[in-house]
Amino acid sequence: MPTPENTVPSPIRVVKSTVLVGAVLMNVPALAWAQATPAALAECAAIAGDSERLACFDRISGRTVRPASEPKQDAAPAATAGAPGNDGTTQTVSSPVPAASGSMYDKAWSFDPSTPRYDVSLYAPNYFLFGRHTKSLNTAPFDPLVGGGVLAPGTELDSTEAAFQLSFKFRLWTTDDRRWGAWAAYTQQSQWQLYNDSGNASRPFRETNYMPELILSYKPALQWSDLQWNLVNLAFNHQSNGRSDTLSRSWNRLIASFGVESGNLALLGRVWWRIPEGNDSDDNPTISDYYGWGDLSAIYKWRGQSFSGTIRGNPSTGKGAGQLTLTTSPLLGPLRGYAKVFSGYGESLIDYNWNQTTFGIGVTLNDWL
Repeated sequence: MPTPENTVPSPIRVVKSTVLVGAVLMNVPALAWAQATPAALAECAAIAGDSERLACFDRISGRTVRPASEPKQDAAPAATAGAPGNDGTTQTVSSPVPAASGSMYDKAWSFDPSTPRYDVSLYAPNYFLFGRHTKSLNTAPFDPLVGGGVLAPGTELDSTEAAFQLSFKFRLWTTDDRRWGAWAAYTQQSQWQLYNDSGNASRPFRETNYMPELILSYKPALQWSDLQWNLVNLAFNHQSNGRSDTLSRSWNRLIASFGVESGNLALLGRVWWRIPEGNDSDDNPTISDYYGWGDLSAIYKWRGQSFSGTIRGNPSTGKGAGQLTLTTSPLLGPLRGYAKVFSGYGESLIDYNWNQTTFGIGVTLNDWL
């Protein structure tokens, strides 16, 4: 029969029992973790969010899962679906959402890699001027031809006419990153004596210019502080009015363009070289004296409106031209208000050596950028 002192646990036994029980309790999560199947572990590892993935591992290990009402300490980054996993399943891949490009040249020349490979877009302004008034009407080219089939006898040209321009471009080729592209472009400009009802040939088209182009474009993507160099173009340009004899005007050029921008302001500089023609086929041998050998354009966009200006000329002759335009925010669907002031030589080919100031107002689908 045990003695009384043997029925009372010794302090050493109590300590040993306490340590043993504590060790078992501390190792319950480890035992549960060891019994977790590889499939369950893989399922938890595939979860993108840090909080959700940790909660999954907590459930497997036997730890108390944080209540759903408890605020999360972290947030999973924006996710895009569709990345294939190693086991052939589709997993969610976390990645930051890229910021949209604010470049005006990127939009105008489709430099964004997500744009279609073969792309049709607007090019120069597509406008219709309800009224275009000139302070100095050029009748000289038509005077010898009145009664010769161009203008009927008694027809007098009006100082106010309508004018419109159609312009678009089509991308023929591009690289995968869209930084290089080859384009075909076409622009047609017409001056229409819409309000002229004198003589037998009422409301004639005074002048129409046709301008097809082939353009190679490139995005340098260079930046100095806030100034970005986003455009280099090299183009073959043909411009003519499709007429014959005294009214025929045409020339061919190679044009290099350089575009930079900063925020809402963009600059475009162009220089050109006229491809020489034979004396017997040159309709306008002095056209470079009046049109010049380059131009500089600026555009500023503010609250949906565009303000633009262009100057061009030939320093050796002191001749050239300037132009200012205003494009409003949309008035009706895609149509915007449009106003244009021009002063100098060459608003059209028939007027290449005629100095005048004109003002027009109408609507447009787009500005040049």
